[in-house]
Amino acid sequence: MDARPAALGGGNLRLRTLFSGVSRGTERLVLNGQVPASEAQRMRVPGQEGDFPFPVKYGYCCVAEVVDGPEDWTGARVFTLHPHQTVFQAEADRVTRLPPDLPPARAVLAANMETALNALWDSGAGPADRIAIVGGGSVGLLIAALAAGLPGARVTLIDPDPARQALAARFGVGSNAEEAQGADVVFHASGVPAALQTALDLAGLEATVVELSWYGVKPVSVALGGAFHSQRLRLISSQVGQVSPSRRARWSYGRRLSAALDLLRDARFDALLSEPIAFAQASKRLPAALKEGGSALMPLIAYPLEGQS
Repeated sequence: MDARPAALGGGNLRLRTLFSGVSRGTERLVLNGQVPASEAQRMRVPGQEGDFPFPVKYGYCCVAEVVDGPEDWTGARVFTLHPHQTVFQAEADRVTRLPPDLPPARAVLAANMETALNALWDSGAGPADRIAIVGGGSVGLLIAALAAGLPGARVTLIDPDPARQALAARFGVGSNAEEAQGADVVFHASGVPAALQTALDLAGLEATVVELSWYGVKPVSVALGGAFHSQRLRLISSQVGQVSPSRRARWSYGRRLSAALDLLRDARFDALLSEPIAFAQASKRLPAALKEGGSALMPLIAYPLEGQS
C-alpha cells in the first residue's frame, strides 16, 4: 500500500522508520481475518487505515527516527505504536525516546515487554515462588526472563520445542515439567487453546493461572469439573490495554513503556529477534513467518536508509 504523509502540523513529528516488529499472535489473527466483530474497535491501533477483516493497515511495534519537527526532537530515536510504514507523522506525546544505550532493533520488543511486565504485576508473583510459563513465544520468554529475576524464584518454561527451551535457558529458566508441578503462579502464553488445560494442571492449591493468549474467534474448552474447584484455582486474564490494577493508581502508560524500554537494555534479548527482513520483501515473507508452530523469534523488519529505495 502506498501512502503520502500529510503536511506537518504544529506539535507533530515526521518520523522515518528504522525497524518494526511483528507481534506473532495478534498479527497472525489479523492476517487470517480472525478478529471478532465485538473487538474490532478495541483492536484498532494508532495510524490504522481500513477496517477488519481487510483491507487493513496494522502493526504496533515501531522504532523510528525523528526527521522533522521541533528542534529538540530532531534526530531522536523513539518507540511508538504505528503500523509497518516507511515514513509517517505522529504527535509528540505519542512517542517515547529510547534510552541512549538501547539498540533500535531490540527496542521493537517494547510492546511485548510491556505485556510481560503487566502480566507479572497481574499475577502477584514474588521472590521464592515456583513459576511456570506455558508457551515460549516472545511474550512467554519475556515473562520467563522477568520472573527469573525474582530472588529465589524457580522458573520453568513448558514448551515442546527444544529451540524455545534453549532460548529460555539463556535467562536461567529450566524446562523440566516435573519441577513445575504445584506451581504458585502459572502463565499461559502459547495461543493454543488446548494448552490452557496444561496450565491449569500445573497449578498448586489456590494458585493463580494468568491467561495471556488471545484466541480471536477460536473456541476454548477446558475441564473445570476435576480439580479446578477443589484446588480453589484462580484463573485471571491479563491484557496490556490497561495498566494492572495493582499499579494503576501510580503508573501511567508512559511510565510503563519507559520501564519496558529500560528493561530491554539487557543484550540477551537480542536472541528473541529474527534475522532482519527487508521492508520491500515483508509482504512476501511474513505469511510464512506467521504460520502457527513456527519460530519463537519476533520477525524484525528493517527499513531502507535515507536515500535508498
